[in-house]
Amino acid sequence: MKRIILFFVIFFSFVQTSMADINKDAAVKLIETVTKEGIEQIINSNSSIEEKNKVFRKLFTENLDLDFIGKYVLGRYWRTSSAEQRKEFIRLYKEFNIQTWSKRFDEFKGREFKFNGSSPANNANQIFVDTSVPVDEGAPISVKWRVNNINGKLKIIDIIIENVSLAQTARTEYTSYIAKSPKGVEGLLDNLRSKISAEKK
Repeated sequence: MKRIILFFVIFFSFVQTSMADINKDAAVKLIETVTKEGIEQIINSNSSIEEKNKVFRKLFTENLDLDFIGKYVLGRYWRTSSAEQRKEFIRLYKEFNIQTWSKRFDEFKGREFKFNGSSPANNANQIFVDTSVPVDEGAPISVKWRVNNINGKLKIIDIIIENVSLAQTARTEYTSYIAKSPKGVEGLLDNLRSKISAEKK
């Protein structure tokens, strides 16, 4: 009986410690930096597409955990992919999203992100930073940022816009494509290369 009680004491002490691992204020500060000094600044400027992509590339590289996202997005295919395929997927996934979100965030031109606090995630090392963007008609657009703490470093691992998870959407699309493609993961890599080339034209 004493052993059982001791186990629960240790277990709940560990849980409480884990829950304190992620700093809420630091997570909010990270998103403030990304939105105020990055996204808003570049979309409200008259910079060229090339310059905008350059800024988004820096934001993605410094603030998103692309390895974490890559593993999640590829699902079971991450384990069966070669080291070269994983590296190439991360590279292509980043480049494709840089192009996509450089244009997508242009929809927020002239607007500011409003911060609505934070909410807990189902993982003690993660937290949601809740923001919204006012629009001319209708309710503000909800944008939630999932922040993860890995070895003391805070990184974004997902963006949820109007309750649609970008990571989950990509996972569903990419794993379905791989399953149907005769070339498997290589087929997805070829598809991403084609989309990136098309965006540049």
